[in-house]
Amino acid sequence: MKFTVDSAVLTDSVNWVSRSLSTRPIMTALLGIVIDAQKDITLSASDLETSAKSSFNADAKEIGRVLVPGRLLSEISKNLPNKPVSFTLDGTRVLVTAGSAKFTLPTLPINEYPNLPTLPETSGNITSDLFATAVNQVAIAAGRDDSLPTLTGIHVDINKESITLAATDRYRLAVREINWTPNDPEITTSALLRARTLADAARTIANTKSISLAIAPTSSNERLIGFSSEAKSMTSRQLDGTFPQYRHLLPAEGIATAVIEVSKLLDSVRRVALVTDKTVPLRLKFKDGTLQLEAGTGDDAQATEELEIAYEGEAIDIAFNPTFLTDGLNALGTTYVNISFTGSNKPAMLSGKNKIDGETDSAYRYLLMPMRYAS
Repeated sequence: MKFTVDSAVLTDSVNWVSRSLSTRPIMTALLGIVIDAQKDITLSASDLETSAKSSFNADAKEIGRVLVPGRLLSEISKNLPNKPVSFTLDGTRVLVTAGSAKFTLPTLPINEYPNLPTLPETSGNITSDLFATAVNQVAIAAGRDDSLPTLTGIHVDINKESITLAATDRYRLAVREINWTPNDPEITTSALLRARTLADAARTIANTKSISLAIAPTSSNERLIGFSSEAKSMTSRQLDGTFPQYRHLLPAEGIATAVIEVSKLLDSVRRVALVTDKTVPLRLKFKDGTLQLEAGTGDDAQATEELEIAYEGEAIDIAFNPTFLTDGLNALGTTYVNISFTGSNKPAMLSGKNKIDGETDSAYRYLLMPMRYAS
């Protein structure tokens, strides 16, 4: 095996596949990245749940296939000088050279490396930046507790030309609806994927033009979902379990509505929350065109701030986790937030507005559970 590649191309390719490297492998081979030098060069890695491949053109002098330590290759590729990088297999070692920088990598037993799953047949296409934005908006609400694996996922519900993404950690719920171009206009299916896997995939291929989405049929033994764009692809096994029924939680009507400029509300939340722990409730009092924010009680440090807002409906006295509230506000991506209330002790729904008197964008909804606070 012998080839030469541009350092930026190598780094991009290694970064993509290294996201699928196993941190606690059941076999040593899963610590490695496969370098397969044929007509094109293909890198691949897997932790048996997710598998990633990336291909690129290179000046190949000799073909070959080797397995090298993945984390080490990743660190080396990030720190190489901006010069052509040559790879040469010399016995059981791989020589990596870029300018005057030279590295010698050991190889791992390639015959122990598992066969990676095949990317399912493409189900349709979606604009990359739209997909990446939607995933990021939803992933913030996914749980981090691996003892509740179902809640660490993003539920992907496909209904013809519409895709609905949803995630919840029981304290908040994020839902985003987007359109795509399915190969079968009557397709209806669903999948549950680990949120961090989906977020990694979306983040890395956000700069490409479009993503091909591939979902294995429910009759398939391998419950896979795949993403591909240009020369990159990823497959991931779906999570076991049933995602909670959530649609009934989204209120159709409210008893009060506040419209607030996002940047001003974010600044106020951050200032008032300085006096207390980020998990301690932040109290918000809505009435008569004003919002009063309060944090801290008793002998502890305290802070208050008041904002003028557009408000309709009865007075609401409610408290939120300030971190969760900030997450939702940041995810909106609009100038204004529309907060709809059904009661002081019931979840509030955040959605976006680009103009204070404009239409509410219901494509993204962020439902936030209230917290108890000390009187």
